[in-house]
Amino acid sequence: MKLQKFFPYLIAIVIFALASILYFHPVLKGKQLHQSDITQFKGMVKEIKDYRAKNNEEPYWTGASFSGMPAYQVSAYYPNDFVRTVDKLLRFLPRPADYTFLYFLSFFILMMALKVEWRLAVLGALAFGFSTYLIIIFVPGHNAKAHAIAYMPLVLAGVLWVFQQKYVLGFLVTALAMALEIYTNHPQMTYYLGFCLLILGIVELISAIKEKTLSKFIKQAAIIIGAVILGIGANAPRLMAMKEYADKSTRGKSELTINPDGSQKQASKGLDKAYITEYSYAKLETFNLFVPRFMGGGTTERLDESSSFYKTIKETAGKRVAKDYAQQVLTYWGDQTIIEAPAYIGAVIFLLFFLGIFLVKGKIKQWLVAATVFSILMSWGRNFEILTNFFIDYFPLYNKFRAVSSIQVIAELCVPILGVLALKEFFLTQKTNTEKQEALKKAVYVFGGLIVVGFLLAHGFSTFEGIRDNQYSQIPGLLEAVIADRKDMLLSDTFRSLLLMLLTAGTLWMLLKNKLKNVYGILVIAVLILFDLISINKNYVSEDDFKSVRKLQKPYTASRADELILQDKTHFRVGNFTVNPINDGSTSYFHNSIGGYHAAKLGRYQELFEYQIAKNNMQVLNMLNTKYFIIGNDKGEKQAQLNPDTNGNAWFVKQLLKVNSANKEITTLDSLNTKTTAVIDITKYSDENLPVNQFNATGSIALITYDVTSLTYQSKTEEQQFAVFSEIYYKNGWNAYVDGKLTPHYRVNYVLRGMVVPAGEHVIEFKFEPKVIQQGKAISLSSYVLLILIGLGWLFFVFKRKA
Repeated sequence: MKLQKFFPYLIAIVIFALASILYFHPVLKGKQLHQSDITQFKGMVKEIKDYRAKNNEEPYWTGASFSGMPAYQVSAYYPNDFVRTVDKLLRFLPRPADYTFLYFLSFFILMMALKVEWRLAVLGALAFGFSTYLIIIFVPGHNAKAHAIAYMPLVLAGVLWVFQQKYVLGFLVTALAMALEIYTNHPQMTYYLGFCLLILGIVELISAIKEKTLSKFIKQAAIIIGAVILGIGANAPRLMAMKEYADKSTRGKSELTINPDGSQKQASKGLDKAYITEYSYAKLETFNLFVPRFMGGGTTERLDESSSFYKTIKETAGKRVAKDYAQQVLTYWGDQTIIEAPAYIGAVIFLLFFLGIFLVKGKIKQWLVAATVFSILMSWGRNFEILTNFFIDYFPLYNKFRAVSSIQVIAELCVPILGVLALKEFFLTQKTNTEKQEALKKAVYVFGGLIVVGFLLAHGFSTFEGIRDNQYSQIPGLLEAVIADRKDMLLSDTFRSLLLMLLTAGTLWMLLKNKLKNVYGILVIAVLILFDLISINKNYVSEDDFKSVRKLQKPYTASRADELILQDKTHFRVGNFTVNPINDGSTSYFHNSIGGYHAAKLGRYQELFEYQIAKNNMQVLNMLNTKYFIIGNDKGEKQAQLNPDTNGNAWFVKQLLKVNSANKEITTLDSLNTKTTAVIDITKYSDENLPVNQFNATGSIALITYDVTSLTYQSKTEEQQFAVFSEIYYKNGWNAYVDGKLTPHYRVNYVLRGMVVPAGEHVIEFKFEPKVIQQGKAISLSSYVLLILIGLGWLFFVFKRKA
């Protein structure tokens, strides 16, 4: 009998596994989803993976991208990372079915915490996991984001158990879930989860004050905070390395107070406001949440032969051209730069959400509604500047993240929770049919009215013109045809959402009138939800997006230019100018590149690009040891061009120019001969530690060995000299040794290393020895031990009580 209690959970797991596999069924044929960001990522991590395979240890540094950077946010395995094993056990399906399965399972556990009947919990899990945004983020390769979102419901489940006074269970689940959440390595999603938890905490606090149970709330808050601290502690090496690096990255504060053109720069402790809010939802665009193509769908959509666009092209260029052009039409008329698809949560689940507003009572509803409204308001970004600027200026860490529209993940989570709770009240409570009927009527009136109002607002106040419409100005009448198609999309999807709303409401009405049994009613609603979401999702993630594993495992093929460069076995860098170097991971697959692909580059290196390399400053390219350029010829073919003027791996300079600000240091590079002179910002060093330079033309210094985390040079000079090394300066990790003795080195030329080399013959070594990893290692081990001891203590107490 006891085993039978677990059957519903086993059935749920089987359903989730089958749903994940069937939706991404090409994985059964050995195919994988082609993800553009992951393709770039494979270029970025190739050197790291090769080092890992060769040395059976982590490098924590890569020299293949951006002339060198810490690998903490690229790819890194940390010591005592036991939570990684737990995560691998949960993600046993092929990608991306593994993340989808996690969506389902995590949400199901949350429903168990909310005491939802298992069949309704399965329905809710499917509604959450198939939400369009959660599916389409796989296409560009936002796997870490999907991973982090998947563990959000599990964290909430643990916290809710604590508030339900199931203290030990809640503590253990919260601690483990938080450890898993942080392990996913997507700080932005974890940060947004913090907002969701904060709003829940505020609602619980207000309730505790009203009910005069403040002491109990303080106890619960302490347990939750303790569990979160343990989850954080389990990830100590990762978080400590991230924090250390973040301060030096583009997320940190810049020392520059001028722009590349010399104008005054707006002071900021984080990212630029325009950069943070580049992806902001328009107020009207919010209707996308329940009318899928309200604003034209994704950036481009495929149109059929009945579209005005197709007919217009056909009249001027013929049927074949019209068919080709209609495959990708700029139907989106919002002002975001690019979107893969609308963040559609679903018309069915949104009706249930509104039903929950009128049917569900208590603080859980208050939390879910408040969190949903908050996330929508915050997603407006630059379109609601008063609120957004307040958070950027005054809320800790908010200015470290971009793409504010993605805060809608809170709504993606809260809407289906309240929708399922509405069904729970509808099916399983003692509320009268009259109460249920009134709640259903109000939900239909409000939600249906909202859809209609959105349609009228769009037609009454919008031009339906997009930010790229100038592309359609060459053919007479083409822009008007595109606008007509955008209006048709809005009309058809408005009717679609209204129809699905009415079908759902009709099903619920039949249940109230006893014309349909509960089990069949749940089944019909589940079918409506799946049809609603999957039919939209398939427009953006389909079988065509899957490729053979062989092609994806080797994402890049060396060009003739790459092959020529690879014949050179010395240590140097490559500048690929057939693409934008600062957003290119492909070159790093074959060479040590001056560019790369990463959202959090070293801040000083980003500035070097903006202030110098973007101006084609050859002296800066020379000091980075850019020995080859990849350029395109008239036929679009890549060509390798040798740079004979590169400075090499290390060189002695005649003059060490001392300045007293970051502004002066980077502008000095405008006209600096980097072969003979180096510039140093002396404000970073005390007077007694400042290097003194001499120069002797007979001296020599050369790189002997290069091994990612260690570089060895041989120097020979008759007197002390100052050497510059074409390697990126990173204080928190790189140590310099002369004949095995630790020796100070300095940052020069804004990003490079420099040091005083004593007279005579010497071996100079640079070793990457980050202390932060060892410091975090002890903390993570202590956290795991404490978590295990608490768990074992709980089991001992349970068994003892039963005995």
